[in-house]
Amino acid sequence: MEHEELVIGTRGSKLALWQSEYIKARLEEITGLPVSLKVIKTTGDKILDVPLAKVGGKGLFTKELEVELLAGTVDLCVHSMKDVPTELPDGCIIAAMPERVDPRDVLVSGAGYDLDTLPQGAKLGTSSLRRRSQVAHLRPDLEIVDVRGNLDTRMRKAEDGELDAVILASAGITRMGWAERITSYVPVTQMVPAVGQGAIGIEIREDAEYMLRIMEKIGHPETMECVTAERVVMRKLEGGCQVPIGAHARYEDGTLTMDAMVGSVDGERIIRHQMCGDAGEPEALGEAMVEVLRSLGADEILAEIREAAPDGSVDTLLGS
Repeated sequence: MEHEELVIGTRGSKLALWQSEYIKARLEEITGLPVSLKVIKTTGDKILDVPLAKVGGKGLFTKELEVELLAGTVDLCVHSMKDVPTELPDGCIIAAMPERVDPRDVLVSGAGYDLDTLPQGAKLGTSSLRRRSQVAHLRPDLEIVDVRGNLDTRMRKAEDGELDAVILASAGITRMGWAERITSYVPVTQMVPAVGQGAIGIEIREDAEYMLRIMEKIGHPETMECVTAERVVMRKLEGGCQVPIGAHARYEDGTLTMDAMVGSVDGERIIRHQMCGDAGEPEALGEAMVEVLRSLGADEILAEIREAAPDGSVDTLLGS
């Protein structure tokens, strides 16, 4: 089938639009075709006054885009990989990921605090159960406040003093050109990033041969391997509920190395492990990591979380 133009399905946030414009420029360069953006509002974009963990469900930031992809009204969707559920709809695949940027978490603080120097009882904002768990483990004295809204809104709450700091992903802030607003970077040794953090994924229809050929020119194979290993951990452990799980894989001296963690929401129990695997075998590394985490008690922690929130909304865990 000959294409006269390509249409990208995207969310409407500034970061989502930046990511889609980045892919648009690459596609135009490779194909010579005009590329347009179709902005689609997702469930996660519509519900801004409730913690994501309370909303529950999968695909909060992807489902509406996938509906249009399968209907053929868009040719591809551009996602932040950490928003993409591990199970995709039938007929859809993540066909490419450009090279990942810095996967670390960062602090933004008007007073210049980092995770170690925040005063006792300081207010730290996050909307992530993974960050909440690890922060509570490292600094049980802090008051962790749920904060939603776009990136700039969350950063301003810390810069204006409404909160002492917020903890966010480096990648989005850097892509928006706001790196100078980052106060400190949290090393992976202190906090394991989210699965897919820092990576952009391009989703297409599985039978779209023309798009598959283009994706080969856009993708970064090492990024795809690392994120694949991380997503195996998430898929095998998560089981339908937003839970505190982190995984970060990278190549070190030609070896695929991964850190992963599972924690209780209150941070009292954190299971964490690092292991290496063979280059080109990301699924094997992910599966081996899951076995180790399970042997250390991951299933018990996750079962307690699910029991407290059988509908997957984690309401009770956040004290409401």
